[in-house]
Amino acid sequence: MSQPLMVTAAQKVGPKGTLTAGFVILAVLLALPLLSLLPADNSFQVSAYTLTLVGKILCYAIVALALDLVWGYAGLLSLGHGLFFALGGYAMGMYLMRQAAGDGLPAFMTFLSWTELPWYWAGTDNFLWALCLVVLAPGLLALVFGFFAFRSRIKGVYFSIMTQALTFAGMLLFFRNETGFGGNNGFTNFRSILGFSISSQGTRATLFLATVLLLIASLYIGWLAPGAEQVRPGSDGVA
Repeated sequence: MSQPLMVTAAQKVGPKGTLTAGFVILAVLLALPLLSLLPADNSFQVSAYTLTLVGKILCYAIVALALDLVWGYAGLLSLGHGLFFALGGYAMGMYLMRQAAGDGLPAFMTFLSWTELPWYWAGTDNFLWALCLVVLAPGLLALVFGFFAFRSRIKGVYFSIMTQALTFAGMLLFFRNETGFGGNNGFTNFRSILGFSISSQGTRATLFLATVLLLIASLYIGWLAPGAEQVRPGSDGVA
């Protein structure tokens, strides 16, 4: 069976070529938010749609790196990474919903005739606490699930099935209106973050740069993984 084209290319150019390509991609990514600030009539101007789309791709790239650490180096095929990604997203979404609601309740809670916030929404109007929740919420779930899974020596296809079941259970939980996470509609109508309008080009550019920096940090963490620096480029893809 032939190797994927990207794997073959990475193995042919070697580490130096791969590093050079990485710097070129990084330069392009850093230029995109700056180009988005150009006037609309400028031929080099990057649209808000393009910037948002590439930003979403970078977010999914971070998830892919996490999966690579678990599967590529630890040998555990997790089908539940979507849940941990969603938990972090919901944590930040709670802050954004509080920003949009001001002193009142989020719109979906008002629609459901709720009179107060659930206890687990406490402090979500604070940006720093929301950032902590982005890490703590999925981290706590991973700690509990990992403790029982590895204590029971679950591995192989059974581990994959359990992570998939965990994701499905999480989906059912979030889709219920009474859990306080927006039901099927989720969180919508985000307006501002830290007092800045989310729809402004300056805010979009700043968030994009933050995503690029987070991706770089994730790549560095992946490189620090035991034995990661000895892995040949593309070997995980072949596996």
